[in-house]
Amino acid sequence: MPLDYKIAEHTLANGLRVIVSEDHSVPNVTVNLWVNVGSRHEVAGRTGFAHLFEHLMFQGSRNVASGEHFSALMAAGGRLNATTWFDRTNYFETIPRGAMDLALWMEADRHGHLLDAVNQENLDNQRDVVKEEKRQRYDNLPYGNALIDVYAAIFPKGHPYHHATIGSMEDLDCASVQDVHDFFRSHYGPNNTVLTLVGDLSPDEGFAAAERYFGPLPATAAPRRGPVEPLAALSEPVRDEHLEDVPSDRLHLAFRLPVDDTPEFFAASLAMDIIGGLATSRLYQRLVRREQIATSISAHAMGFVDGTSLGFAAIDVADGFTADAAEAAACEEMVRFATQGPTEIEMESAMAQTERSWLSSLASQEERADHICHHATLQGDAGYINTFLDRLGEVSAAEVQQAAARWLMPSSRAVVAYLKQDGDAQ
Repeated sequence: MPLDYKIAEHTLANGLRVIVSEDHSVPNVTVNLWVNVGSRHEVAGRTGFAHLFEHLMFQGSRNVASGEHFSALMAAGGRLNATTWFDRTNYFETIPRGAMDLALWMEADRHGHLLDAVNQENLDNQRDVVKEEKRQRYDNLPYGNALIDVYAAIFPKGHPYHHATIGSMEDLDCASVQDVHDFFRSHYGPNNTVLTLVGDLSPDEGFAAAERYFGPLPATAAPRRGPVEPLAALSEPVRDEHLEDVPSDRLHLAFRLPVDDTPEFFAASLAMDIIGGLATSRLYQRLVRREQIATSISAHAMGFVDGTSLGFAAIDVADGFTADAAEAAACEEMVRFATQGPTEIEMESAMAQTERSWLSSLASQEERADHICHHATLQGDAGYINTFLDRLGEVSAAEVQQAAARWLMPSSRAVVAYLKQDGDAQ
C-alpha cells in the first residue's frame, strides 16, 4: 500500500515548479529550493562554480544585505542552510508559519537579483572561504581527499562526475566577476528551480505565496542539456595508492552502477547493502566479526542522473593485517555473492533497513521537503516519496544477483588505497 503524504503541484508562468505538502502537525513551514545545477554542469577550467554560488547566495542581493539572510530568519526562529552536489544546489529553511512570507521574499530576491551584490570584493571574500573549507574538510583530514580520488578513478577525465563539487582552487583563482555573472545567468532562474513548501499551509496558500514573490521573475536560465551516455562497468581494475599519515590502512572499492531511479539501480543498491552496507552484511560478518581483518566496513550506492551512478565500500584494515589481505577477502565475498545471490533473509533485512531509514527520514518535515524537491527536480516525480518503497519491493532476489554479476565484480573495481607511511602492517 503506497504512502499517502499530500502532494499538490502548480507551475508558474515563468517555469517555477511549486509543490506543497500540507502538514498541520506543527506550526512550521519548510521552504526548500532545488536549482538544477551542480558540479556536473561545470566545464573544464571553470570547476567549483556551483559550490561557489552556494556561498555567494548568502552575501546579499538587491534588497538584502550581506549575511542578512541568516540573521533575519534566525531572529524569526528559523534554521537554514544550503548544500551543493553533483546534480544540484539546494537552499532550505524551516521557519514558524508567520515567517514564511519573509523567507519567500528573501529567496526570491536572491534568486532573481543576486548579481546586484556580486562584485569583486564579494567574489574574493568567498573564494577565500571556499579555500579554507577545502583545507578543513579535505586537505587537513585523514583520508580527506579519498572520495575526490574515487570520482577521478571511476569516471574518465572530461566526464561530468570526474571532478568533485569543491572544484579546483586554480579554476576559482582564475574566475572573473564576469565569469561568475555568466554562470548565474545560465543556471539560476525560476525555469530551472523547484520550490517545495511542507508544513502548516494549504496548497492554495502556498501557490499564492509563490506567485506573489517569484511570479515577477523572468525565466532566465538556459535550457538543460540531456544526460551523457551511460558508462559500462570498468573493463579492468583501476588502482590509486597513497602513502599518508593516516591512523590505519583504508581501502575504497568503487564500482560504476546504473543510472538512478531505475529497477537495475535499485537492485544494485540492495546488493551493495547486503554485501557491505549493514551490520548483517557479508563483508562485515567475515572481515570484522569472524576474521577481524578489518575494524569497520561501510558500503552504499550513490544515485546519479547523468547516465552512471556510483557504488563503493570502505574498509578500515586492522593492525597486524595487510590491505592486500583485506582486499582479497572482500573480492572473494563479492564473487561468491554474484554466484550465489542473496538469501531470503538477506533480502528481508535489506528491505527492512531501507524501510526503517526511509520512514524515519519522511517523519522529518525538513527531510520530507528535501526528498520531494530532489525527485521533482531530477526525475520529475514529486510523488516519489509515496511510491519508492513499493517500487523497491518489486525487485527480486534474482535481479539483485544479476546486478551484482554485471556491476560489482572485482574485475570491474577501482581501488583507492590510503596506506600508513610507517608500514606497521605485518
